Amino acid sequence: MQRPMDIEGQAFIVTGAAKGIGLAISNLFHQLGARVSGWDLDVSSMRDNSVFADTQIVDVSDESQTRAGFAASLAALGDIDGIVANAGVNGPTKPLWDYSLDEWQSVMSVDLTGVFLSVQASLDHLRARKRGRIIIISSIAGKEGNPGAVPYGAAKAGVIGFAKGLAREILPSDITVNCIAPSIAVTDLLDGMTEEYIADKKSRIPMGRFCTPGEIANMAAFIASPACSFTTGQVFDVTGGRATW
Repeated sequence: MQRPMDIEGQAFIVTGAAKGIGLAISNLFHQLGARVSGWDLDVSSMRDNSVFADTQIVDVSDESQTRAGFAASLAALGDIDGIVANAGVNGPTKPLWDYSLDEWQSVMSVDLTGVFLSVQASLDHLRARKRGRIIIISSIAGKEGNPGAVPYGAAKAGVIGFAKGLAREILPSDITVNCIAPSIAVTDLLDGMTEEYIADKKSRIPMGRFCTPGEIANMAAFIASPACSFTTGQVFDVTGGRATW
């Protein structure tokens, strides 16, 4: 009988793994005995990190790179039990009417198309084995919207719809597809936000603080584990009480 949170010996891809939420998830999965293939644009900080059994340079917005990255991760680890689609960008924090088409598309290409391409690259393998975990990092912005980050919220809402549709499309199988929707987390992405934007978003959280990458990692580990065997197409909130649905 497997223990709850037991992912020992399993193998996962984590996208955007070099820092922040992706690194926290990779660290915890490693501590729990899983092998991690970390994807990022720059893997220099990951290559000497024992947390990673494998690293791949992958631009998740590029189809050829995601397919080659998955093949390389599979070859390195021998099997893939799941993927955590975490890679993302915030985009500029400003009103939508000040957004250019290029700025809109740069957010969508990573936060929405990047999830599609990363997950799609894994599907032939996961469908053949009829079991696995697909975990997508969404955001409270995808459920409630965040003024000043409309493209980001639109993309994060899109991945929730993507997860719900795929979860049902892939049945019957033991492949689950779920999202995590955190509030803003304490990462270096805060550096790209204005003080006013940060203060506004913190004021919306009843617990009065942002979540930590470790708290998001704990949720990801639960979803990846046997303890979460009968839940698919759902959104797990890590929002300090902000989420109302």
